[in-house]
Amino acid sequence: MRLTDSKVKSLRPKQSRYIVWEEGGTGLGVRVSPADRKSFIYMYRFEGKPRMMTLGPYPKLKLVSARLKVAQAKDRLAQEIDPGQELIESKESIRGAHSVKALIDEYIEKWAKPRKRSWKEDDRILRKDVQPVWGRKKAETIKRRDIVLLLDEIVDRGAPIQANRTLAVIRKMFNFALSRGILELSPCVQIPAPSKENQRDRVLSDDEIRAIWLSLDDAGMIKEIQLALKLQIITGQRKGEIVGAEWEDLDLKKGWWTIPKEKAKNNLPHRVPLSTLALKILKEAKELSKDSPFLFPSPIKANSHVTEPAIDRAIRNNRELFDIEHFVPHDLRRTVASQITAMGIPRLTVSKILNHVESGVTAVYDRHSYDKEKRVALEKWSKRLEKIVTSTS
Repeated sequence: MRLTDSKVKSLRPKQSRYIVWEEGGTGLGVRVSPADRKSFIYMYRFEGKPRMMTLGPYPKLKLVSARLKVAQAKDRLAQEIDPGQELIESKESIRGAHSVKALIDEYIEKWAKPRKRSWKEDDRILRKDVQPVWGRKKAETIKRRDIVLLLDEIVDRGAPIQANRTLAVIRKMFNFALSRGILELSPCVQIPAPSKENQRDRVLSDDEIRAIWLSLDDAGMIKEIQLALKLQIITGQRKGEIVGAEWEDLDLKKGWWTIPKEKAKNNLPHRVPLSTLALKILKEAKELSKDSPFLFPSPIKANSHVTEPAIDRAIRNNRELFDIEHFVPHDLRRTVASQITAMGIPRLTVSKILNHVESGVTAVYDRHSYDKEKRVALEKWSKRLEKIVTSTS
């Protein structure tokens, strides 16, 4: 009897399990259990011994697919390979594959903890939104569509920026899996951030400030740019004013940096008090710059300084090392302003530190220098910054 779909469908359960074989020596059969569960099986001989392998359950596995599996098994036999043993090993490999939960555990312990001071945030994101949904799944079964649907859920609950953060951590985790040989491909390829962020509103967290500061010494950029970025974090001044600064503009003994109107973006002269931490950075810069008139001389062009585009490129090229959402130098300036304001410093003083142009009658008549207030504010910020970058939490 040749098996047909109607014949397989008509088979009824009995008190004990039985098998109906197809005639003609094909080796294909249907096993029927007392619970009316049916499975296609294949009987063959390997190394002179009879063997039997289960092809799959009916009706999930169609008869035409079962015949295809038999043909594939016969091809393996022709190559002197036991198809049944190969199937067992394949199933064992799947059972032994990393679950997403195991991958999360390994990523946190082997990568995030040793490298990221903000590893707890990665752990929180993965445990909250990823593990409950994918935890028991095999990491290799996660597809791009699974990630997109997960991010959609986060956006739909009113947390679009959190969805961006989640994608960044998931991408990092799957890249880790590639580096460890756990996966051959990452499902995160070509998945854009689910929400557009207004970079002009970006203010870095304490963890992000710490990550940048501590990563700069190991970053793939010249020392001049490392120090320029640190000086911006300390002073909150514009990157163009920092890279264009000359030693003749500074009075290191009295702790003042005077930005002449020709170098200021708004054409207004500006005095910046230099905190203890700023003077420490400038001491390094002085040793590095040697006889150059510039704080941060260009290593490429003589009698010139590091350029603003060079700063931007250095940040872009080290995104992986910083391991935070993308930032630009102006975000550092905005962050300093936000931090100083949060410490209780009046907004007018913060505005004077940033050399913002003020309008109105009061601005016309206010000729107070605010030097004392600016020094107190920046020294206070300097001490807080030192606490941030040395914190272990």
